[in-house]
Amino acid sequence: MIRHVKTARLHQGSQTAPEVTTAVEALLAQVAEGGDRAIRDLSIRFDGLDRDSYRLTDAEIRNCVDGLTRQDRIDLDFAQDQVRNFAQAQRDTMLDLEVETLPGVVLGHRNVPIANVGCYVPGGKYPLLASAHMTVLTAKVAGCKRVITCAPPFKGQIAEKIVAAQHLAGADEIYVLGGVQAIAAMGNGTETIDPVDMLAGPGNAYVAEAKRLLFGKVGIDLFAGPTETLVIADETVDGEICATDLLGQAEHGTNSPAVMITNSEKLAKDTLSEIDRLLDILPTAAIARQAWEDFGEIILCDTREEMVAEADRIASEHVQVMTADPDYFLNNMTNYGALFLGARTNVAFGDKVIGTNHTLPTLKAARYTGGLWVGKFLKTCTYQRILTDEASALIGAYGSRLCHMEGFVGHAEQANIRVRRFGGRNVPYGAAAAPQ
Repeated sequence: MIRHVKTARLHQGSQTAPEVTTAVEALLAQVAEGGDRAIRDLSIRFDGLDRDSYRLTDAEIRNCVDGLTRQDRIDLDFAQDQVRNFAQAQRDTMLDLEVETLPGVVLGHRNVPIANVGCYVPGGKYPLLASAHMTVLTAKVAGCKRVITCAPPFKGQIAEKIVAAQHLAGADEIYVLGGVQAIAAMGNGTETIDPVDMLAGPGNAYVAEAKRLLFGKVGIDLFAGPTETLVIADETVDGEICATDLLGQAEHGTNSPAVMITNSEKLAKDTLSEIDRLLDILPTAAIARQAWEDFGEIILCDTREEMVAEADRIASEHVQVMTADPDYFLNNMTNYGALFLGARTNVAFGDKVIGTNHTLPTLKAARYTGGLWVGKFLKTCTYQRILTDEASALIGAYGSRLCHMEGFVGHAEQANIRVRRFGGRNVPYGAAAAPQ
């Protein structure tokens, strides 16, 4: 039986607030009409930053990199190496294909990098430099030729560590732009910014809505909502580690759900006590407390099967599994953004350093998609080749009859002319030869 030890006051809605959509539509239109002038006006208005050009110069970028301490650089290089290595391993699994499906009929596909990619790195509340690794670096491993980046200023100044991370990840152009104006500049282009073909990277509700409204004109990585975390735990761990993992993600924002599923009532109660204790000392407690009070849940189950069913129903972005047999959940769960198996790992490792990508599906999108990975920056494009006259006539005969079934006479004649040219005998219009 499934019951709640703690129930959420609120639940995430999948619909964007109408006032957000209205505001974003107006801002996108302003940039589409005003170009660079609009970008400057909006940057002054929202970020308090006035510049003639929002593209950083080589000297500004170099200053940001040189401003890193020795340990900063070591840590950034380590994190980027992990992301690069895993992305490259993923890329190596994506093979081009060519196969002769019938004698003389060759079909294939090529994995083609998207030419122009725009990456957004959030930085208003926290300077999330890890997003530079996850987007820019992954796109570069995929082989994208031009990767540009936007990040807002932090406290009115260039976010130096974000810029350094963007540059070290391989960004070709770096802009100090935030919010909807950044998405609009990359998606629509301006007089000085060439538009991109795809947008990637997380952001607030306004950034997410801007990406949604531009989808179709450009590709996007994911429709992203607030960060979510799910802890699945049993008596093999204690309340302190469960509470730490829940609140460690709840600090993202006051609307970030943090949910726990357990088959131990004692662990559930211990976790609640530890959450109360940690909220008295956590520096980000004001945010985490609100998130926990409004969106936090603890769900008690009797069996592992119930735990899996509840986890798949929730379809969380991050799932931390701390049980006696975490592989049971790896082998049986189907709806999740990323799994973190065992108490030795955690979501923060995935967010910052271990190498898997932290841009993941939210708002139950894990039911139908995984997260950002090197494959998102590639287009799998097919091709076909016919090597012999006999093969062309054979496919043409079948193709003609199938086209006539649908009433596409012009399509059928494309097949018929091949039968007549390559089949070795005259075949009247609309009456392709039967296959031999």
